Formats: sequence, C-alpha cells, structure tokens
Amino acid sequence: MKYEELLTENPVMKHADAVSVKQVIADAERNYMGGFFCGESVMAAIWKNFDLDLPPEAMKMTSMMGGGMGSGCVCGALNGGAVALSMFFGRTSPMDPDVRTCQRLTRELHDYFKAENGKNVTCCRILTRGFDSPIKRAEQCQSFTGLCAGKTAEILIRELGMKNLDDEEA
Repeated sequence: MKYEELLTENPVMKHADAVSVKQVIADAERNYMGGFFCGESVMAAIWKNFDLDLPPEAMKMTSMMGGGMGSGCVCGALNGGAVALSMFFGRTSPMDPDVRTCQRLTRELHDYFKAENGKNVTCCRILTRGFDSPIKRAEQCQSFTGLCAGKTAEILIRELGMKNLDDEEA
C-alpha cells in the first residue's frame, strides 16, 4: 500500500476468533529465551497466536524496542505491547478520533505493567539495575516479556470481542 492510499483507507486487521493468553505468554517467553529481544518477543507471540497476515517488516519494526529502544528508557516488552495494540487500534489519518482508543489501551498496558512488575517503574535501566548475574537479569526480562504479552493479549481479546481459549479450561 502506498502512503497516499493509506490516508484514504481505514484498514482492518484480520485476526483469529479465539486465542489462549497462556499460550501467548509461553510463546513470548520462549521467543525471548530463543534470542529475540523483549519487544520482538511480544510482537512474535501476538503475530503467531492472533494468526495475523503481516509482512516481515512488521517484525522488523520491533527490533529496536528491546533494551528501552537501545537507550534503556522504556522496557522493550512494554514497547512491543504498545506496537501490537497500535496495529489494531492505531490511526492512519491525522483526524482519526480512534487514536484516543489506542492511547487509552496503551495507558492501560503501561499502568498494569508498572503496578505488576514489582518495581513500580517502566524504565529498563532501573528494572535491570543491580543484577550480579546476567542469567538472573534474563529471567526477569523473560517474565516481563510474558507479563506484557499476556496483558496485551487480554486487552486485544476484550476489545475485539474475541474468545479466550483459557476460559474453556476453567
């Protein structure tokens, strides 16, 4: 799609009808331990489990989300979740009021991550400070990746009116 076409269309992201949040979390954590950065891990898990038809450039867009965009400023997993939410609820034209929905949902993810990560911050430098072992740091980042991927999936399932396959297990 050319830029000019983008401004005149409102593309709708096609997705699966049902998703397991537990599987999204497991895939995100596996992706992280398999060598992807945290933001890439979230994106790959959402992409796979929501059965998205995306060009490979979508994955490339998340490559520098890890490590706080390479600067340590914001947790890459949180950035990856924000990108995933934007794929569904972002805007394609400057006057699209739906951007408010995207902002609200991203704020929900941000506030959840900040409250649940045990450190009450979103800064990658602070979250990863003080580890004696790179293994312990990687374990924490792996869990943060799962945390953000899971919450992103929950938000998407709720907002898109999808079915959570985990509800069938209860």
